Amino acid sequence: MIRFENATKVYGKSDRAALDHLNLEIGDGCLYGFLGPNGAGKTTAIRLLTGALRATEGKILVNGIDTAERPVEAKRLIGFVPDSQEMYDKLTGWEYLNFMADIFGVSAEDRKRRGEKYLEIFEMTQAAGDRISSYSRGMKQKIASIGALIHNPPIWVLDEPMVGLDPRAAFLLKEEMKRRAAEGATVFFSTHVLEVAEKMCDKVGIINQGKLIMEGSPEDLIARRGDASLEELFLELTDKDQESPKEEDERK
Repeated sequence: MIRFENATKVYGKSDRAALDHLNLEIGDGCLYGFLGPNGAGKTTAIRLLTGALRATEGKILVNGIDTAERPVEAKRLIGFVPDSQEMYDKLTGWEYLNFMADIFGVSAEDRKRRGEKYLEIFEMTQAAGDRISSYSRGMKQKIASIGALIHNPPIWVLDEPMVGLDPRAAFLLKEEMKRRAAEGATVFFSTHVLEVAEKMCDKVGIINQGKLIMEGSPEDLIARRGDASLEELFLELTDKDQESPKEEDERK
C-alpha cells in the first residue's frame, strides 16, 4: 500500500509547489498509472516516495511506514526503476544483481533463484556476464528492473519505464508488471504512453501543475467524459505543458 497525505514539495525559492498537497492511496494488488505532462510533478512524487527527496509538507507512507521517520525500513519495501540510465558500467549484469542483493540482504539461494528467473523472463540470460557498459539503453532498463525485483519487494515503482524499450522489451516489462500486481504487489509507474495506461492499469491518476486533477479506473474516467478516449481526456484536462516550478527556480 502507498499513501500520500497532503504531500507537498517546493524547490528552493520557487513560489509554486512542484507537488501541491497530493492525497493518494494505492492498495495492494493495484497496477496504478501516474499521468501528466512534463513538469507536472510525477517524478517529484516518485522521488518523495522512494526517499530521494523529503517533503516540504505532508507525509508518505508505504505499508504504514512513514518514509521520513523510518526511511531505511521503508526503502526495503520498494523496488525502484528510475528514468535515468546511470549505472555501474564496469560491473557485469550478474555483478550488478549481486550488488543489489547485498544491499537488501538477499540470501545466496534467493538471489540465484530470482536472478535466473528474471534474467530468463527479460531475455537477458546470455548477456548477464557482459559488462553493463556494453548494454544498449533497453538492456540497461531491463537489468535495472531485475535489480529492483531481486529482493521481492511488495511495492514496485517505475519512472517512465517504457522509454528506450523496443516493442518486445516493452511487452515483457508490461507482462511482468501485470503479473506482479496479480500476485498482490503494488505497482506504481509514471508514463506518457496513454495507450499503455488505458489498456493495462487498474487505476490512473492525472496530475497537472503539481495537483491531482482526476483519478479512477480508465473505464470510469472515460465514461465520465462521454466515452472520450483517455488521450482526449488527458489533453482536455492538462491543456499545454507548463514550465515546472523546479525549472522556474533554476532560472532565478
